[in-house]
Amino acid sequence: MGVRMQVPTEPWVSVDTVATHIGVAKDSVYRWIDAKGLPAHRVGKLWKFKLTEVDDWVRAGGASEARPRAKAVQRTTTRQRTR
Repeated sequence: MGVRMQVPTEPWVSVDTVATHIGVAKDSVYRWIDAKGLPAHRVGKLWKFKLTEVDDWVRAGGASEARPRAKAVQRTTTRQRTR
């Protein structure tokens, strides 16, 4: 009869915990699930996360800007100079 070793399991955490962990608003976490593929698992009506998966996603650039910021628009005046 062999001895069965238990491997410690990482706990599942909530949106609140993830938002606090990475320093963003909960709304950002929800947006990133849909738009950027933040690793999340649906359990009933709740989203649950493994912090190691979230950390790997952040390190891989998952939270970075997907598109470059728009360039500043130069304003022109409609007044014409008269000489």
